[in-house]
Amino acid sequence: MTNIPEAKLAREAEICYATVAMIIDYDSWHPEHGEVDITMIIRMLKDNAENAQRSIARVARDFPREHPVCPVGSDSSLDYALMTAPDKRDPGLLAKLDAVAGRVLNRKDG
Repeated sequence: MTNIPEAKLAREAEICYATVAMIIDYDSWHPEHGEVDITMIIRMLKDNAENAQRSIARVARDFPREHPVCPVGSDSSLDYALMTAPDKRDPGLLAKLDAVAGRVLNRKDG
């Protein structure tokens, strides 16, 4: 599986992004692993759901309100991404994009 669409969308929204992946089974690729049945898969899905909930709760609780800016520049990735001249931009589209790109779309310097 891939999460390139999510990573690209997060970058466009200037959001730092990290993947948390949890394995369900190895039988599709691991030559030394036995067969896996649906009961085992459902059990792993439930365990992974609980692990994910605990992880999200911990991040929400422990993430500092004050923190350094993104070290890879995700928080400013749109600074030079807009090519359309300000007077050529569709106002309706600008309104729709405000939530994710308002910081750069509403700049007075274009």
